[in-house]
Amino acid sequence: MRKVKVIGAGLAGSEAAWQLANRDIQVELYEMKPKKMTPAHHSESFGELVCSNSLRGAGLETAPGLLKEELRRFGSLIMFAADKHRVEAGGALAVDREKFSLEITEKLQSHPNIAIIEGEVERIPEGPVIIATGPLTADKLAADILRFFGEDASLSFYDAAAPIVEADSVDMESAFFASRYGKGSADYINCPMTEEEYAVFQGELVTAKEAEVHGFEDSRIFEGCMPVEVMARRGRDTLRYGPLKPVGLTDPHTGKMPYAVVQLRKDNREGTLYNLVGFQTHLTFGEQKRVFSMIPALKNAKFVRYGVMHRNTYIDSPRLLDKFYCVRRAPEVMFAGQMTGVEGYIESTASGLYAGINLARRINREPPIELGADTAIGALSLYISGGSEGNFQPMNINFGIMTPLGGKKLKKREKNRAISERSLKVIEEKLADLDGPRV
Repeated sequence: MRKVKVIGAGLAGSEAAWQLANRDIQVELYEMKPKKMTPAHHSESFGELVCSNSLRGAGLETAPGLLKEELRRFGSLIMFAADKHRVEAGGALAVDREKFSLEITEKLQSHPNIAIIEGEVERIPEGPVIIATGPLTADKLAADILRFFGEDASLSFYDAAAPIVEADSVDMESAFFASRYGKGSADYINCPMTEEEYAVFQGELVTAKEAEVHGFEDSRIFEGCMPVEVMARRGRDTLRYGPLKPVGLTDPHTGKMPYAVVQLRKDNREGTLYNLVGFQTHLTFGEQKRVFSMIPALKNAKFVRYGVMHRNTYIDSPRLLDKFYCVRRAPEVMFAGQMTGVEGYIESTASGLYAGINLARRINREPPIELGADTAIGALSLYISGGSEGNFQPMNINFGIMTPLGGKKLKKREKNRAISERSLKVIEEKLADLDGPRV
């Protein structure tokens, strides 16, 4: 029986290992934690969520909601853990990140077909191998990947994580519970600001001191995870049209829509920790405490984790990878996760799942499960393998990269749901070709 090496036990690597092992493939899962940690990681567990505890939209009228449902249909370990350790977050799927990661770790450690090997991998091993080391790939392996592909294969940008505060340190006399437009239960703590308070806050944020950044410029920051201070510099009202938008919220203390609102989202099931939504940052810790405490409801907030800024690396996938995440000139070597240019937790999971399933089928001499752009999983794989135009950039799942609907025009919500229903029908047809048990 052939063994497969999976390098990295993040979301993509964990999912790939699970899919392989459930198809009677022996897996060696390599993870450098806890022997070596990155600046962005805090836990020794697998599948650690770094940037946020939200997996984004849950409904089938959203592309992230569709992708998550597709993953469930394929028996995703990550979605099993997410659903089991869900915390309320209105229309989004958010998780208790500690319990979520522990669930993934325990499932993989107890699987009879998976051997966990601790320690740093410095070179691409002989295949079959799936490299899923993520945006924080260690320097020696990153250098070997560059040698493997050529010097123009790798690009870098910065990714940022938001601060977390203790719930009981939030001044609820200056805040209120609500979800935007009353959607779902009232799960967010909303911290309103008057026009005067916002003006002072925005002004201080623009001039606040940033932590030192080595070798990269702000122009390389990925728009989907932009630091809040960078947004503030782009205009006085940029934040009010972004993470601080007040639309759909009414302050019960005034009966009016606030001028600006900072939302806090539950970070654990007990509701003792909340993260600042959209507040990814690389300000110094002291400046984070000073400036964010200017938000009235956070004047006495106790920060249990400050935001951090870290390197994010991806390869030129359209040139280098095929639609199954295999290296075009060396199919025994595969990549999965954010290094391929899929951006986001569930997108990384999807790449690991698709790579793992099809590598197992290749080893077992079975035809691949081939998904097209009428599914979210397939649309992502096609985007990273050649569906982008011009300068390749990381991509979240969205309906824009999926096959459009024909026929009569529908309202946006109806059209999105119809795309989702079409996709799930295709997925169900494919499931008949799969072996391997569900979670």
